[in-house]
Amino acid sequence: MEQYEPDRLSPAQVAAMRRSFRNGRAALTRRSLLRASAGGALAAGGLGTLSACGIPPAGRTQGGTTSEDHSAKEKTVSFSNWTEYMDVDDSGKHHPTLEAFTERTGIEVRYTEDINDNNEFFGKIKPQLAAGQDTGRDLIVLTDWLAGRLIRLGWVQKLDPSNLPHAFTNLSPQFRNPDWDPGRAYSYPWQGISTVIAYNKKALDGVEVTSVSDLLDNPRLKGRVGFLTEMRDTVGMTLLDMGKDPADFTDDDYDAAIARLQRAVDKGQIRRFTGNDYTSDLTKGDFAACLAWAGDVVQLKADSPDVDFLVPDSGYLTSSDNLLIPNKARHKTNAERLIDYYFEPRAAAELAAYINYVCPVDGVKEELAKIDEEAADNPLILPDRAMQAKSRAFRSLSSKEETAYEEKFAKLTGA
Repeated sequence: MEQYEPDRLSPAQVAAMRRSFRNGRAALTRRSLLRASAGGALAAGGLGTLSACGIPPAGRTQGGTTSEDHSAKEKTVSFSNWTEYMDVDDSGKHHPTLEAFTERTGIEVRYTEDINDNNEFFGKIKPQLAAGQDTGRDLIVLTDWLAGRLIRLGWVQKLDPSNLPHAFTNLSPQFRNPDWDPGRAYSYPWQGISTVIAYNKKALDGVEVTSVSDLLDNPRLKGRVGFLTEMRDTVGMTLLDMGKDPADFTDDDYDAAIARLQRAVDKGQIRRFTGNDYTSDLTKGDFAACLAWAGDVVQLKADSPDVDFLVPDSGYLTSSDNLLIPNKARHKTNAERLIDYYFEPRAAAELAAYINYVCPVDGVKEELAKIDEEAADNPLILPDRAMQAKSRAFRSLSSKEETAYEEKFAKLTGA
């Protein structure tokens, strides 16, 4: 099990964190996809550098420590989430799905939008977790790389399958077996985050784009292509284009992807590396094509008839934000019941209709169509089986790999 010592960031990790806060996913809100899922460094950011000589974490076995569950007597659950990541009514004061859960179960949900960045939030809860204390939260939402790290540290609790019948049955296959939590023993996805190719039809002016290779090599697109400041997204999509699996690659594979991107930078093919500010470049036509986050594309397509997307034959990258129960949570069973509720098709459809992320729940299309037919037919929200089969995840990285890879990526992007 991993251990940690006080926060120490390498220069590359600091650069990655700054990119994320300035214009990466950490700077975004709903429909303008989020979080520094790669902000890479970021895995080391709030947690600090991990090593064998650090302070041992509170949980001494993988999967965390159990505590007395007060769910039977205390009909409440404390849920911390990202901002604008829950359905709201027209008044902006009520969360319909949460209120429906309370009406059915009698469990009151204390819902707090107090997560703005993975590292920042981890800084809030790290002292309690390290000391083996209750964080005051029963349910939290963290991006996959940090969710995996907390599992390895032993700071979240193993879930009880008997309380999760809908979650187990309805979980989409593409989210079932992340390498950081095989079989979803400690987590369930809240929403998925996909990286695809977006393009401006008018700016392309007849140029055909079908792959990352077209972005990197077609001279007619020189200076009109964008890649992302998030290492996992840019390198992951490049690895896929090179026939490599982002879930299973070597240092040499990574270096080859960086070298390929560097050649495109050197010849002026890539206009710039961006965070979510690529949206303005794309709509204005400064970018003819770029890597993009699916949540952005849903909104951009609604606002601009010139914007569309494609999924390369080589595949696309998917990450996730995930529900976890911290050690010492007072209401574990109540939290599990809330997790399970959001894997019921009706609740999942209501959530998907509002936030427009990749829904991780199978069997919601019919329910979503009752609310929003266009959303139900949108593969960026409900990927069909063929699109799911093209989805790949970026593998977990060790602290050593994290530092080395971010240093090389920072040099590439000029961060």
